This record gives sequence, structure tokens and C-alpha cells, in this order.
Amino acid sequence: MPFFLAERKYMTVPVPVKGSPRISAGSYEGVIFDMDGSLVDSMWIWKAIDIEFLGRHGYEVPENFQKDLGGMSLKEMSYYFKERFCIPGSPEEIQAEWNRMAMDKYQHEVFLKPGAKALLGYLKKEGIPCGIATSNSRKLVEALLTALDLGDAFDAVITGDEVTRGKPDPEIYLLASGKMGADPRHCLVFEDIIPGIQAGLAAGMEVCSVFDEDSKSYQDEKDALAHYTIRDFRDIIFA
Repeated sequence: MPFFLAERKYMTVPVPVKGSPRISAGSYEGVIFDMDGSLVDSMWIWKAIDIEFLGRHGYEVPENFQKDLGGMSLKEMSYYFKERFCIPGSPEEIQAEWNRMAMDKYQHEVFLKPGAKALLGYLKKEGIPCGIATSNSRKLVEALLTALDLGDAFDAVITGDEVTRGKPDPEIYLLASGKMGADPRHCLVFEDIIPGIQAGLAAGMEVCSVFDEDSKSYQDEKDALAHYTIRDFRDIIFA
């Protein structure tokens, strides 16, 4: 199916809950969200882009390709695509094309995961700093936050444009906690992929695994790594 005709139906699948984190004033110095697949339902966009983009160059998407790319920044992915598939053009041109393909979807077809708005409102009310640590580009993140009217919801937004090493390296989470003025040991991370969970753990933070349809095939691995696991943000306990 062409990218611009791609459709998405959000599916709620029962997942065994390892235990939900309890959040209250003073329980954490900061809460940090991965964006794609954790805070918002958007991983379907990148699967559609991979199909269309590689198809233009005569390739099919390899099996488990999204898992192979997990945690990479767009910059790292552009070099990976260029080397693995001999894509013409510079890595910067590849990134620009991906941003162009994704922009309209991020502005009009990406929404918060269930319960996320209530959680963000609670954190704001209790004065708990919030951050985003995403491998996505600054341009797409800003477009999404504007579309969702969340420009004032976050005290720190760190993107893949600002790091030298993607997840599972802890750099992005340490940058986010530093910008919030929070001790990493007293931060909570929400993540949907294994490299992201590993990055949060490597930063010394508590990590909560978030269910996402596009990573359900390795849900057990995610849950085994993380301190907590939730189906969506409606599972969070507000103390």
C-alpha cells in the first residue's frame, strides 16, 4: 500500500502487567518519555516509510527490520541504509526525504497513547519535571508537539539530532535528566523497545516497559528487562 494511503487502527492487546509504577509528588525528580511507540502511536509511520522508500530502490523490507533499527537516530539510520542498500545521495539527503515523507502524518495522524494526557496533566500539577528523549528528528518532534498542543508540557526535549550515540547508549537520557536538573537515579523512563530500555537502565534510571503493537513480538524480553510494565498509561497509579 502506498505510504500516503496507509491506515492505522490502534489495537489494545491484553499484556500481563509486571507492576505499574506509583507516581506522586516527590517520588521522582523527573519523568522521561521516549516518543515513538511510547508516548505516541507512530511506529506504523516508519514501517510504511521503509516499505515505500526501499521499494523505490528495488528492495523489500527485510524480516525483523524494525528491530534491527531500534534505538538508532535518524542520522545513524541514514548511514545504515546507505551502506546496506547502496542508496544514492548523501545521508543528509536521505534524512530530508524521510522527514518530508513523515511530516504530514506527524501533524495530522499521530496521537497520544491512551492515558498519556492525564499523566502529563498530573505531573504538571505536582511539579514533577517531564522530558522527551527520542531518536527522532527535532523537526518532526516540534511539529508533533505543536499539533498536539504540548509545547509547554516538557522541561527538556532531546532528539537524535543532539546525540553522538543512539540508544542503547545512555547519552540521550543523561542529557535529558541533566537539562531537567534531575538526578538520573531518581528518574523514571517510559520505553517501548529493548535498546531504549537498555539505555534507561544504563543511565541508572527506573524503566517502565510500554506495550506497543509493533514491538509485541518481543514483549516478554522487554518486560524481563524493565522494572515495570504497562499496557498503556491508564495503568499508572497516581498516589
